[in-house]
Amino acid sequence: MQTNFTPEQLQNPNIERANEILRACVHCGFCTATCPTYQVLGDELDSPRGRIYLIKDMLETGRPADKKTVEHVDKCLSCLACMTTCPSGVHYMHLVDQARAYIEQTYKRPLMDRMLRAVLAQIIPYPKRFRLALLGAKIGRPFAFLMPDARLKAMLAMAPKRIPAISRNDDPQVFAAKGARKMRVALLTGCAQKALNTDINDATIRLLRRLGCEVVVAKGMGCCGALTHHMGKEKQAHASAATNIAAWMAEKNGEGLDAIVINTSGCGTTVKDYGHMFRNDAMAADAATVSGMAMDVSEVLMQLDMPQGAPRDMRVAYHSACSLQHGQQIKTHPKTLLKRAGFEVVEPADSHLCCGSAGTYNLMQPVISQQLKDRKVQTLEAKAPDVISAGNIGCMVQIGGGTKVPVVHTVELLDWATGGPKPREIAENQP
Repeated sequence: MQTNFTPEQLQNPNIERANEILRACVHCGFCTATCPTYQVLGDELDSPRGRIYLIKDMLETGRPADKKTVEHVDKCLSCLACMTTCPSGVHYMHLVDQARAYIEQTYKRPLMDRMLRAVLAQIIPYPKRFRLALLGAKIGRPFAFLMPDARLKAMLAMAPKRIPAISRNDDPQVFAAKGARKMRVALLTGCAQKALNTDINDATIRLLRRLGCEVVVAKGMGCCGALTHHMGKEKQAHASAATNIAAWMAEKNGEGLDAIVINTSGCGTTVKDYGHMFRNDAMAADAATVSGMAMDVSEVLMQLDMPQGAPRDMRVAYHSACSLQHGQQIKTHPKTLLKRAGFEVVEPADSHLCCGSAGTYNLMQPVISQQLKDRKVQTLEAKAPDVISAGNIGCMVQIGGGTKVPVVHTVELLDWATGGPKPREIAENQP
């Protein structure tokens, strides 16, 4: 794609990066074939190629973002299926993230939009606040029909039937390996996940310890910054990321770390991008080190000697989270591990398509999100599974809200198969 940035504009590192990305695009349109919003809406401007044109025009002219551009960029899930499909290697993620930051700086949203986005940014990344909000939503759910805005109704619907008790495993501490220590790893405990489902971190710690890992929950660690990063709130996102970088580097420079383990793939995609986010910052070297150590839990488990399990009479429909298969290009590890543990593994049709969760997308774009959820649940249930497995809490909540089939994290199944307790969702849904 031809670009027309001025030499002065290209002095800005962000514009320079945008120019590189834009010039890699050859207009082929392959991305439209795998874009969920294009499939649902049928509008070229709601495809990656269409959004690229809008972003190019906005950045080249240096004009403030307009309503049309904002509406189409807002409808992007950041599922990154386009990056998997693109034959030219267009790094759409960096481009759309930059566009969102630019929109946040130059566009004044309607009052309700500003209020909702501010509430989400100030609540979800903070587990204590989020727990209180979930409790309030649970109380208010019977009155959802009174809400004038579909987004408010979606927020009330998000509240789980059961808000789990706080897990003390999420407190800063060190868990010793069982037997000989093979690795020393830090675990990102997340933010929303700690409020929505404490079983995931508990199972991850048990499993890693059982397989020879010393597990560190670093002091000072918090939200990875993904949620605010994808909302264009760059300052807040970078502050969260910087806090984590400092916490993990303190561990690395102290007793050492072999890896930073992440069991929420949406977080993993962002942490692995810290090196890019801080490339022009004084923390660049530490950020790059952290990105290099970041691993999805399935990557770490593939390096450990997980025992072969006896065949189990249980069919697992594996949902591949977009942030895992497209954002991190991890497609086979979870299935390989589940099969090794003795489960029968099946995949739904169109497994490359998003479930519609996408961070806060299901709250801010509830109509499109519902359509994608319905499609995903239908394809998963068509496989007649006993349980649905995923590696991202957002996907689990989204899919779980549309099916009676138990939805659990992959590590919960692997923990169970190697001596841990039966996952709560399965125990509560089986005779």
